[in-house]
Amino acid sequence: MVKSFSVSTVILLCVALVEAAILSNITLLPAVPDIALLCVLFFSLHNGPLLGETTGFMAGLFLDFLSMAPFGLNCLYRTIFGYIGGMFNKRINTEGFFIPALLGFCSTMAKALMLKLISMLYPSSVLSYNPFTWLFVFELVCNTVLAPFVFAFLSLFRNSVILRPEAVA
Repeated sequence: MVKSFSVSTVILLCVALVEAAILSNITLLPAVPDIALLCVLFFSLHNGPLLGETTGFMAGLFLDFLSMAPFGLNCLYRTIFGYIGGMFNKRINTEGFFIPALLGFCSTMAKALMLKLISMLYPSSVLSYNPFTWLFVFELVCNTVLAPFVFAFLSLFRNSVILRPEAVA
């Protein structure tokens, strides 16, 4: 478990750095795709709620340090996503294109809903998504299209990232 958590944490740190340092500075992108959320979803779907929520918390912590979001916001909703994804541990086949794309779509929609709910509690400090803007639609499309590729890439590290990879078929 320590090996899986350590490798997952290193991958999430690299993804958070790419999101914050490279993707956020590309002026052609209206919104940054949330690759860290897709990684947390992959880790939680294959390793269960405990590793899902800890990797979600670590991804949120990295992004909180690297972004200008209120401290703890990313930790909160990514931990929740990691736990919920872990409840479907080894029940969803993440191979192929359609299911990961559907998971990317649903997780982005749930992220927007969760940020909307949190912004109702803290209206002055949390910005929520407006689902009728191009920014949200762009992020939704990017996460939906990138999810199968992120899942396939992370499957290359199956022996290092997934607990008991022989049980996953």
